Amino acid sequence: MSSVLFDVPGPRARVRHRILAAVGLVGVLALLGYVGYRFYDSGQFEPRLWSWLQWQAVQLELLGRLGNTLKAFAVAAVLAVLFGALLAAGRLSDHVAWRIPATAVVEVFRAIPLLILIFLFYFGPSAFGVKVSPFTAVVVGLTLYNGSVLAEVFRAGVLSLPRGQAEAAYALGMNKTQVMVLVLLPQALRAMLPTIVSQLVVLLKDTALGFIITYPELLDYAKYLGGLGQFGRPLVPLTLVVAAIYITMCLLLTWLATWLEKRNRRNKRVVAPEGKAAEQVVLTNASGV
Repeated sequence: MSSVLFDVPGPRARVRHRILAAVGLVGVLALLGYVGYRFYDSGQFEPRLWSWLQWQAVQLELLGRLGNTLKAFAVAAVLAVLFGALLAAGRLSDHVAWRIPATAVVEVFRAIPLLILIFLFYFGPSAFGVKVSPFTAVVVGLTLYNGSVLAEVFRAGVLSLPRGQAEAAYALGMNKTQVMVLVLLPQALRAMLPTIVSQLVVLLKDTALGFIITYPELLDYAKYLGGLGQFGRPLVPLTLVVAAIYITMCLLLTWLATWLEKRNRRNKRVVAPEGKAAEQVVLTNASGV
């Protein structure tokens, strides 16, 4: 038996894959153990370096910085999805006046590094006497960069749909905008959900770049606390804690996407029998039984 991309492994190949997976897992655990030992050997687990966790002011400030990180992520994620959908619709348009500008925007902002975009929107307006807040610069940079990437994701998702979807919508009298907004894009969003979530995870992690322009988020506070001699300059413990927070947020986002995907599949299973039952009722009525 084979699939489109590869041959399904046989019994020996499956055993070999399990052995390689076990060896790889042991190697990763050994590496993590060595890193943990080196941290322990260098005194990074001494109680003095972790005493900052007991301070209520530090805990409250960490929660506040976490809230700032989530606020920037939430606003940028919504705007990036909307911006990406708009650009995807423009790239798929039959009108050159929409397609060429949309293509230019996607190619330009996708090619510029995100950090440069943040610098551009933070320091650039000051040359004209306009002051932009760090939050605005971070959100605009994240929106333009990730929106351009998501535009290509949406476009690929729309092009992967069967042509019969659009043809059926046109047969019902819909115009191109209605077909794109009401028929194609919703299906593309569901089909490309894993890729969209992966890009949103990247967006969440990229909010950490805001500390470079003094946006008060998690990494900025970790950098500040890590330099305090009062706590023994606990840069490594703070880095571990902040990394654990980011990992938790990314795992929660992935879990949410998985839950939405399972719910969507479950809804399809519920709707399908109803559709068949309705079809049977129509056929029965038509036969006069």
